[in-house]
Amino acid sequence: MGACIIETCKNERATIRAVNPARADPDQAARLQSLLTQDKAALEASLGLDSGAARIEIQMLLQQVLGVSRAYLLAYPEQSLNEAQAAAYRTLLQRRLAGEPLAYILGEREFFGLTFRVTPATLIPRADTELLVELALARIPPHSVLRMLDLGTGSGAIALSIAHARPDVEVTAVDASQETLDVARKNARHLNTGNVRLLRSDWFSALTGERFDLIVSNPPYIADGDAHLAQGDLRFEPRAALASGADGLDDIRRIVAGAKQHLNAGGWLLFEHGYDQAEPVRELLRQHGYAEVLSARDLAGIERVSGGCVATDSVA
Repeated sequence: MGACIIETCKNERATIRAVNPARADPDQAARLQSLLTQDKAALEASLGLDSGAARIEIQMLLQQVLGVSRAYLLAYPEQSLNEAQAAAYRTLLQRRLAGEPLAYILGEREFFGLTFRVTPATLIPRADTELLVELALARIPPHSVLRMLDLGTGSGAIALSIAHARPDVEVTAVDASQETLDVARKNARHLNTGNVRLLRSDWFSALTGERFDLIVSNPPYIADGDAHLAQGDLRFEPRAALASGADGLDDIRRIVAGAKQHLNAGGWLLFEHGYDQAEPVRELLRQHGYAEVLSARDLAGIERVSGGCVATDSVA
């Protein structure tokens, strides 16, 4: 028993030395606990984050630099960064203090329980969009083989989450940007989703003659003059994936008008939109003859996703 304890301690000390070779020199490296305290306060002041969110962000930056888990940071708060690690950490911290989104700094973001690579070429997946995935999955019958289309796929978060959950579904994901599609392709390989076809297309332009049972999208829906485009994370995200005309509905109008030509009878169109766009969007769907028009609320109680289906006795 004593020998086992001694050996365990030796292994832990070896791990600590491997991660922090300069730990014995506090003058040359900052202790983890000190960094968490002082830099958490800096993030709170610069970005207006609450204390809990700021602490988590500092921990994630340290994890990135050290290549360790959050549990390690909590277990060894007295450990110090060596000079190279401290320099790398400071670079990341300055990027964050300047407002750059954490997802771009780390190069990834969690969505629907999966990890997605993101770059400044793609939108950052957000928790609100998980509602769209949930609504789409609810409209896929068990053990069915159907075709689904994701318009403006970005990092592939929506399409790949659905494809991962339902490997029996044939998923097509399109985007007008080749750079964005390259990111989605890397995510598809990482998630081993073999049931996804990625295609460069400006909405429906490359899909002539194709029909689907389900079409989903998180399109641009912010008004061109909206002040939020110059604030927070949105400053760093691709504007073409955010803004859409004077009222933010230009691309939604294109999608609603074009989707019926690509939906089978009984097929659904579902898409995300802005917090104040549900009513005009529902009216747009009705004008184009969609049935069972609906809007669904996110966890904050905001009508975030709307859609409708093609009547079973009528296909455009």
